[in-house]
Amino acid sequence: MRKAIVFLMLVSISLISPNLLFAQSKNEILIRNATVLTAAKGTFENTDILIQNGKIAKIGKSLKASANAQIIDGSGKFVSPGIVDCHSHTMLDAVNEFSYSVTSMTRTRDVLNPKDIAIYRALAGGVTTANLLHGSANAIGGQNITVKFKYGKAVEEFPIADAPPGIKFALGENPKRTNFNPTPNAVPRYPRTRMGVMEVIRDAFVRARDYKKEWDDFRAKKSNVQPRRDLELEPLVEVLEGKRLVHAHGYRSDEHLNLLLIADEFGFKVATLQHALEAYKIAPEIAKRGTGASIFADSWSYKLEAYDSIPYNGYILWKAGVSVSINSDSDERMRRLNLDAAKMMKYGGVPEEEALKMITLNPAKQLGIDRRTGSIEVGKDADIVIWNAHPFSVYAHPELTMIEGEIYFDRSKDLTRRAELQKERETLEKLDVNRPPGSGGTPPKVPTEQRRADLDDADGGNR
Repeated sequence: MRKAIVFLMLVSISLISPNLLFAQSKNEILIRNATVLTAAKGTFENTDILIQNGKIAKIGKSLKASANAQIIDGSGKFVSPGIVDCHSHTMLDAVNEFSYSVTSMTRTRDVLNPKDIAIYRALAGGVTTANLLHGSANAIGGQNITVKFKYGKAVEEFPIADAPPGIKFALGENPKRTNFNPTPNAVPRYPRTRMGVMEVIRDAFVRARDYKKEWDDFRAKKSNVQPRRDLELEPLVEVLEGKRLVHAHGYRSDEHLNLLLIADEFGFKVATLQHALEAYKIAPEIAKRGTGASIFADSWSYKLEAYDSIPYNGYILWKAGVSVSINSDSDERMRRLNLDAAKMMKYGGVPEEEALKMITLNPAKQLGIDRRTGSIEVGKDADIVIWNAHPFSVYAHPELTMIEGEIYFDRSKDLTRRAELQKERETLEKLDVNRPPGSGGTPPKVPTEQRRADLDDADGGNR
């Protein structure tokens, strides 16, 4: 029995570490005769892509590769950049730190779970990169981390080392806790109104500005007293210095405009307005400041703040010159971002390549990683998806998803593994530990702690 359990544990390790099954070393790969959607320089028919050492080395026709290169026949297939999700909570074991209105000292980097099955499912949907954000329970939330979904690798390999750091802000119902009742007999957390949310943000930057001056004076030897480090204010000083990106959750246009005015007041830039379902109302103001909008394609009416959402939001913003991305904020929606991009063509007639950019190059720009990913160009990381049909087709699915030249999802291997997985499941169910008490098994131990408190973390699809 012990040997059987050890064997099954080894099999399970291989299942949660798909790099042992799918990921391949960074050797030379040649994709031949595919339709290449570059998301930057047009679409090329019957075109080859040569990948060397994890980078796109050449794009053209009749390319040559070494004798040891892996050849992939792309005839009849479509190749796109890997999808970049600008708003995700995948692989986070905690999302919201509810206790304070300002939790800029917390880091999503500290709660990454590299074994989250949602990562593999995202790869199966063509997603290679994501911005992992703190939740929206706080006017100023925690620090983000931008990752590539290298499922099966050590957690240290997920973060993109040179991605600019960011932080989550939130406006409206969630930070003022409109739909969340406080603990009985507890004093409700401030703020409880929209004006209170704005005051919290302004007060935090007043304190950060003063803290920055203290350090500037000390470094300039105007003061002999070294300031005490403040982990809450340090990230906000980085915002003031242009070293940390602000990603601001919100729905109502008046609130997002208020935040843009606060940014003007303190001399920093908001990188993205997240969700931004009413952003079409203030499109010129957003464009003027060079701020991006990361929106839902067509999700609305699930709460009052989403009442004025329209499907033409993305088109109007794009027409006004705003950099638009489409995000998921959902492990499930993440797997269908290609279809969300297609909706931008339907609602307003956004050109095909511009719609594709909304899930590839535009979010990469908003996250400051476009120099290495987001489009198929020579010199960039080989974050590539091979589709059986045009990715905007409802019949399309990824056949291969690779990150930096390594294959992390292979549909053909996935399909062949399903029979083995079913057989393993049946074997596991026969073990004594998994038998129901009525047939001689012992009752399972009741878990004492949830790994992820989804019910408490969830904000109705708008974290």
